[in-house]
Amino acid sequence: MMAVRIYESLMAAADRTGVSVKTLRRKIADGSLPVYRCGRILRLDPQEVDGLFRRYPAASSAARAVRSVRAAS
Repeated sequence: MMAVRIYESLMAAADRTGVSVKTLRRKIADGSLPVYRCGRILRLDPQEVDGLFRRYPAASSAARAVRSVRAAS
């Protein structure tokens, strides 16, 4: 049996992720976000939208120490 794909509108993706529709359109235009079209209707795969987000590495303890010394001065 084939898996059912789930799609969402640009507005729904923007509301869910907190980014603007304009940002999503920019990502579509630059090719970093695939879009699925049926006539004039554009839909996004929620997993591909989530794939735009990357975990930002935590600051190292050395960098935190430097910031705390600077803040104390």
